[in-house]
Amino acid sequence: MYDIVIIGAGVSGCMLAHKLARFKLKCAVVEAGCDVASGATRANSAIVHAGFDAENGTLKAKLNVIGCTELPKIAAELDVPYRNNMSIVAAFSDEDVEKLRALYERGERNGVKGLYIADRDEVHKLEQNLSDEVVAALVAPSAGIICPYELTIACAENAAINGCEFFFDRRVDRVVDNGDHVTVCAGDFELDARYIVNAAGVHSDELARLVDPDYPISLRARRGEYMILDKSERSTCKATIFTVPGKEGKGILVSPTVDGNIIVGPNAHEVERDDTSTTAAGLDEISRAAKRMFPNINLRAVITSFAGVRPTPSDGEFHIEPSRTLPRMLNLVGIESPGLASSPAVADYAIGVLREMGVSFNERDSWYRYRRPDGHMPKLFRELSDSEKSELCKKDPAYGKIICRCETVTEGDILAAIHRPLGAKTIDMVKLRTRAGMGRCQGGFCLPRVAELLSRELNIPLDEITKRGGESKIVVSC
Repeated sequence: MYDIVIIGAGVSGCMLAHKLARFKLKCAVVEAGCDVASGATRANSAIVHAGFDAENGTLKAKLNVIGCTELPKIAAELDVPYRNNMSIVAAFSDEDVEKLRALYERGERNGVKGLYIADRDEVHKLEQNLSDEVVAALVAPSAGIICPYELTIACAENAAINGCEFFFDRRVDRVVDNGDHVTVCAGDFELDARYIVNAAGVHSDELARLVDPDYPISLRARRGEYMILDKSERSTCKATIFTVPGKEGKGILVSPTVDGNIIVGPNAHEVERDDTSTTAAGLDEISRAAKRMFPNINLRAVITSFAGVRPTPSDGEFHIEPSRTLPRMLNLVGIESPGLASSPAVADYAIGVLREMGVSFNERDSWYRYRRPDGHMPKLFRELSDSEKSELCKKDPAYGKIICRCETVTEGDILAAIHRPLGAKTIDMVKLRTRAGMGRCQGGFCLPRVAELLSRELNIPLDEITKRGGESKIVVSC
């Protein structure tokens, strides 16, 4: 019997698991995918939004501003890459400038600190490569960038070393009300819990309707397509650059990532749930927007493209509230952008609602604050100084074997990723923990070697190694 079972291992679910780790509660997370951050969390803009976009007075606006303030501290504690690089919303016309003023006033009322509108000269001093057509910009100094899947992995690892259990490849299809507890079912798999939290992302409204067929909030699956540029183009911009937002979202952006690449996107088109395909038309659309902001951007340096699907609610608001028909179930529905930036505040708000629902929160006498019981995570090989690299190779020769040349990932890095809490079991799990396969060649050289290491360390045949679970096998036996 668990005290709390969280359904969904995206950033909302794993941040909640991390926050619950300090309390005397037996918790578990159930996830449909084979890893954490398998859905929208894995494929988004990686922006810590300042909070000027959400409508005044909404829960979304409140939690965005709080989360933006708290996230740098959590990132530091959990060894997650974060950079306070600020954001800029570029105006190309007098009409756009009026929209900037409206955004500024909204941000002021939301409590965003440091907002200001820069004139043409000032904005071009901030970003020298911006188009000459930019006439003004809204500048948000509190905005930042983070690695979204690394944040989620870190929260999950911290929860795991504090006793939270994780169950993957379990898509919940039934929720049974037993009066004094709830049974969560995924096929023949069952877990009993006193309380459950629905953090199922783009499927959260469907999960809510398993127990409340008349649940009023409907989600639209809105796909956003992205392109990643090679690190050689990192000088394109320093801040996150938006165009003026429209009805479909915050607009297409060009931004650095914490790993040194440039990201371009997203557009916004309604699709079937889980449709993460990219299209020629969609990539052309974001290319045109990028060229408008940065006429000299080198789109020939694109090394990969991808898409994510965000759960856009019918009313545009975050919904964190108990089920109307199952008092032991808390729904987190419609946690779309800025869900990443808001995640610490979403978790705290959820804990407050769970307390009102009857959960007792008694702090542990001791708990692990970091990602490892003995403190902070060791650095990856590429992050070390030359002398540190030399010493590490003497202690462990596996660190002297480069597997991914593009990102300088060693065999030692990969072995550590396989054997740490919630260790890597697929090609993509290694990729998200080490960046092996994320460089210019996109795994063209390192993928076979990564597969061999997984096979050896997990003691399973090579033809059972998958890219991302399921039937995504790397080698097929004939």
